[in-house]
Amino acid sequence: MSILLFNQWDTSQIKVEDLGLQKYVSLDPIIVPKTGARYAGMRFHKSKANIVERLINRVMVTGHKGKKHKISSGHQTGKASTAFDIVQKAFKIIEQKLKKNPVEVFVKAVENAAPREEIITIEYGGARYPKPVDISPQRRIDFVLKMMTQGAYQKTFSSKRTAEDCLADEIMNAYGLSPNSAALAKKLELERQGDASR
Repeated sequence: MSILLFNQWDTSQIKVEDLGLQKYVSLDPIIVPKTGARYAGMRFHKSKANIVERLINRVMVTGHKGKKHKISSGHQTGKASTAFDIVQKAFKIIEQKLKKNPVEVFVKAVENAAPREEIITIEYGGARYPKPVDISPQRRIDFVLKMMTQGAYQKTFSSKRTAEDCLADEIMNAYGLSPNSAALAKKLELERQGDASR
């Protein structure tokens, strides 16, 4: 008997095609993706946590945007059960619309929207220059999860759409390489800036 994520979806057949991300996207079989930071004492502990659990953790706290806490329309409560429900319902919406395994869709969306480089500022002789640098695989995943959740919350704020609806849309847009995806738009913007500052 195989272990199904959320007791619904099989993750054993899902393959990560991006060679850089293979070691960092964990799809270990787990029914409830909530380990309670069991791996926190280990090096690269985030890589041991299931990728869906990392999404749930990111839904709880999406991080900062413009040095202010992101407006989250009341969903960003830090309460695990609320975030768990949002992700589970989003996955059900993806399954209904695409007729595919939503975990597979999510993993492919992460691969599609993970940026490969970003811009740092170098100060040289009193002047500042932008310089493109490669991003580590762990940061690529952190970055794409942050952009996905912030993009979803931005769409749900001051609108009648639910958080799970917007999160499902964001994942499906990134999966389909649609420019409506906030994470994919940010990736393309970073890579454009990188090309311009070579």
